[in-house]
Amino acid sequence: MCELLGMSANVPTDIVFSFTGLMQRGGRTGPHRDGWGIGFYEGRGLRLFQDPQASSESEVARLVQRYPIKSEVVIGHIRQANVGKVSLANTHPFVRELWGRNWCLAHNGQLPGFVAVPGFYRPVGDTDSEASFCDLLNRVRQAFPEPVEVEQLLPTLVQACSDYRRLGVFNVLLSDGDWLFSFCSTRLAHITRRAPFGPAQLKDADVAVDFHAETTPNDVVTVIATDPLTANEAWALYQPGQWVLWRRGEMVAEGQVEA
Repeated sequence: MCELLGMSANVPTDIVFSFTGLMQRGGRTGPHRDGWGIGFYEGRGLRLFQDPQASSESEVARLVQRYPIKSEVVIGHIRQANVGKVSLANTHPFVRELWGRNWCLAHNGQLPGFVAVPGFYRPVGDTDSEASFCDLLNRVRQAFPEPVEVEQLLPTLVQACSDYRRLGVFNVLLSDGDWLFSFCSTRLAHITRRAPFGPAQLKDADVAVDFHAETTPNDVVTVIATDPLTANEAWALYQPGQWVLWRRGEMVAEGQVEA
């Protein structure tokens, strides 16, 4: 099983603290040794770092850990390979262009025997995750040849995720850089930090931070992870079938689908 990391914030924010915790689970405190990746949106641009090595041993991961890139939307992933060999082509997150924007997806779970309907988007690697991403975008492109607001798009996203969930496990983070969509098949958690900010202690590393010293009273930052990353904060656990749309750190829409 893989693990996910996402962030939605109302101001450009670095995710070094949370990334440091997730990085340990990639071979040190967890078994996810088969690659990692993280994407940072900067407007329509997307900085993407990937490495098929274990994140706990990766020099590229150490670079990201030392380099406080500020972003309003971040999607990260550490991999424990089930479908597809360990390679750069199979390393999440995956990126495709749609409507002149970079769409980015990371998936946790397995979809046994999933076969995408042929369409405009095709996978480069051989994971079920990338195949489902291409299938999802083909559905969106067919339903909406021209750009639409995410609120109009939501039913298509939710239906696709619900369909994939019936085939296996489909925990996912998806974004176009403006919004962040999260869907829980089995496990996801989130925490929204806002004033008054306090201290936080990572579970997987002897690292703590005082967010009060690092933020302003107007900051709102939501972090999403497969499992809570800190030991002294109250994370909210998703229910299976729950989806949430985040924008600027705030929950702007949510819902639940039946099994």
